[in-house]
Amino acid sequence: MGLKTKEEYIESLRQMKPTAYMFGEKVTNVVDNPRLRAGIEATAATYEIAEKEEYRDLVVTQSPLINEPVNRFTLPPSSIEDLVARVKLNRKLGGYVGTCHQRCTGLDCLSTLSIVTYDIDQKYGTSYYKNFIEFLKYVQKNDLTCNAGVTDVKGDRSKGPSAQDDKDMYLHVVERRQDGIVVRGAKAHQTGSLSSHEIVVLPTRALSKGDEEYSISFAVPADTPGLIHVVGRSTLDMRELQGCDIGNVYYSKYCPMLIFNDVFVPWERVFMCGETEFATEMVLRFSSFHRQSHGGCKAGKIDCMVGTALCAMDYNGTSKAGHLKQKVIEMIHRAETLYGCCLASSYEGRKEPSGTYFIDTVLANASKIHEGKEMAEATRLMVDVCGGFVADLPSDRDFENPEIGHLVKKYLKGADGYPVENRIKLFRLAEKLALESADTVSDIHGGGSPEAHRVTIFREVNLEEKKQLAKRLAGIKDGK
Repeated sequence: MGLKTKEEYIESLRQMKPTAYMFGEKVTNVVDNPRLRAGIEATAATYEIAEKEEYRDLVVTQSPLINEPVNRFTLPPSSIEDLVARVKLNRKLGGYVGTCHQRCTGLDCLSTLSIVTYDIDQKYGTSYYKNFIEFLKYVQKNDLTCNAGVTDVKGDRSKGPSAQDDKDMYLHVVERRQDGIVVRGAKAHQTGSLSSHEIVVLPTRALSKGDEEYSISFAVPADTPGLIHVVGRSTLDMRELQGCDIGNVYYSKYCPMLIFNDVFVPWERVFMCGETEFATEMVLRFSSFHRQSHGGCKAGKIDCMVGTALCAMDYNGTSKAGHLKQKVIEMIHRAETLYGCCLASSYEGRKEPSGTYFIDTVLANASKIHEGKEMAEATRLMVDVCGGFVADLPSDRDFENPEIGHLVKKYLKGADGYPVENRIKLFRLAEKLALESADTVSDIHGGGSPEAHRVTIFREVNLEEKKQLAKRLAGIKDGK
């Protein structure tokens, strides 16, 4: 088949029966729950735009594995052009949904595994790469969405995995069987896990001797027995359930914790099991790919924020204010810097032994550090331009109230020629873009902590080369 329509994607989720909890209650119908459906719609956009003529050439590509057209979110990059297309596609989608589309992490996992499983096999003669390729064909043939199960809950962070008082603080193997393994633990911040067909698990950190049971990678269906999705809270989340004051009326983001309560994984779906020295490579590859993804989608989100600020200037009657134009320019500058770093990391990519192309890690991490600081500043500038009603706009129910609705609308009128209803909708969108914690916090911690980004840059950059540049110019010739 190769490509699903949006409708087919929604129906495929409806056929699944995941175990999910939200606000202390079991969710029996994930697809039609208003809070979760907004997140599902964000992922559905990756299928929807594949059908649109203006996006198709960017989204749809040819798979050499199944010799069919596939959605780019199922294909690890096999050229510089593929690396560049990842960034461009994420920016388009970031602008299209105004939040996280939740599908890039799955591709980041697939891209990582297409490199590291090959490397493990070359050293140990294992069959992980074969397992992965068969899984990848399955994903492509069915146009599946994958979720990245990476971040362990970690327990006492002063201790490594095997030193924890409770071994379940890091996902680990509790039983090896002839037909597979049984795993236990939890993965946090699993954006869009209920929008996904498959959960792809990678280690969360570097591991060492003694951590073999934690050095695991595998894939399981999102509704596999023993897997529990516990949907986390987010600011503004109740509004979707209440059906009012929503802001972004189409799309949203939700982030469950995934509990692996003795989950069975067949051997053919295992991609690493015990090879601790390759955990570092897994983490580095995934985090770098994901930081490249962020530079695209967050630039797209700033595009939405710029549009919101410009519309607010029209509606407020401030479109000619020079100081506000300067603030919009500052927002645009931040988007283009993020985007430029990630494009550069793509153009500086290289081919790995498996045939997959990998990005320049320093440039990708530089983009993510920039994002962690500058997304907050872009948000501040948007709110500055829009005005105070972003913070305390009356409810839609106040506008609908027969006694006070007409008065509230009267006093929220802005510039002539612009309906007050549109001004109200725009303020609500600005509030969502600024204050939806599930998305705004990921600007800082998505793809790892800011310190992890800095450590990666210092580790990956050629420091000795830079020292030699300085010594040559200083006339230092003894090498010390």
